[in-house]
Amino acid sequence: MQLCAEGVRPFDFIFIDADKQNIPGYLEWSLRLSHPGTVIVIDNVIREGAVINPDDPDPRVQGVRRFFEMLATDSRIDATTIQTVGSKGYDGFTLAIVKSVA
Repeated sequence: MQLCAEGVRPFDFIFIDADKQNIPGYLEWSLRLSHPGTVIVIDNVIREGAVINPDDPDPRVQGVRRFFEMLATDSRIDATTIQTVGSKGYDGFTLAIVKSVA
């Protein structure tokens, strides 16, 4: 909010790696601080596969699910999610490109 209030110029790249239950809000603020062509990366969005279960009670999983629902309906952004496997198990990230800010 403060960045918008200060009138900062739009960012070219935004990386979101924060509390997962609030990812939809972070994405919305990121779009406000973007321009067409801005790249947004959102980390840790697979949650060991738990996001496929709509009844998972974990607020982090539900936040990621709301984020995916937002991506599916928001015409301002194109995105893809990539699963990764490593020493921390199964996870992944979303790579998004802002198409418009209107």
